[in-house]
Amino acid sequence: MLMPTDEKLPILLDTKGLNCPMPLLKAKQRLNKLASGDILLIEATDAGSVRDFQVFADQSGHVLLEQSDESGIYRHWIKKT
Repeated sequence: MLMPTDEKLPILLDTKGLNCPMPLLKAKQRLNKLASGDILLIEATDAGSVRDFQVFADQSGHVLLEQSDESGIYRHWIKKT
């Protein structure tokens, strides 16, 4: 599994099995509880989550560090600003 180089370990949010818009909604709720600089790793099985998290990062100001697809598991690393 790939992980961006950063001083903080990511906080895992498992949204596998959930369809749009639930992975994004769950991620937003979790990010609201995190401190600035924390990294949230979202695991999803919804292929649409790739685009959803790209757009979300652009609109929210949070930093999308990396995305990966490993056998249908989509991973999104987001750093809270």
